[in-house]
Amino acid sequence: MIRAILTDIEGTTSSISFVKDVLFPYSRERMMSFVAHHAADPDVAKLLHEARTLCGMELSTEAVAEQLIRWIDEDRKAPPLKALQGMIWEDGYRNGDYCGHIYEDAMRKLKEWKAQGIDLYVFSSGSVHAQKLLFGHTEYGDLTPLFSGYFDTRIGPKQEEASYRTIARQIGLPPASILFLSDIVGELDAAKSAGFLTCQLVREGTDLDPSAYNRAANFDTISISS
Repeated sequence: MIRAILTDIEGTTSSISFVKDVLFPYSRERMMSFVAHHAADPDVAKLLHEARTLCGMELSTEAVAEQLIRWIDEDRKAPPLKALQGMIWEDGYRNGDYCGHIYEDAMRKLKEWKAQGIDLYVFSSGSVHAQKLLFGHTEYGDLTPLFSGYFDTRIGPKQEEASYRTIARQIGLPPASILFLSDIVGELDAAKSAGFLTCQLVREGTDLDPSAYNRAANFDTISISS
């Protein structure tokens, strides 16, 4: 019996194009000025220190900002980058520059599952802060009350089995009672190895794989009866 659902965001609840074509360019364009103006802020300074540690060298403020921009271009899942992007995206949401994109079918089914007593969680490479911003500023209003918890790559990489075992422990449920939703086969492989139930969302642009996964074109076609 499924007691909890853990969902990815990009390509699952939300369009890949929103992240790639809206959020990433927005943070890339503003990263240099954001770092320059906020480098002395304690939270930002800590993240810049983490970025320098990942680089293995002491970089100037300008150089570390340049490195962060390169990581955006490389789609690097570096935790300090994701946290800084979240801070920049917050300004965009507050200014009304964009709304968090959520597929209508995802919004509707998440509300339905919540009403059925199924706990909902998010696991994304974007920071927890960025996740809450996206779900908190959608065209359907604030959807954050639907979720019981959020996880990002500080819990571990999304394509490593240990990350899902840790999530199951923190949720407090056996892995076999948790359904993981994602469009990425490597993530589904890791979750399945940890004992999770899995379903691949096959939306436009999803890479198909011959692996024997349950598949769904949208949230309306996801079965939670098993």
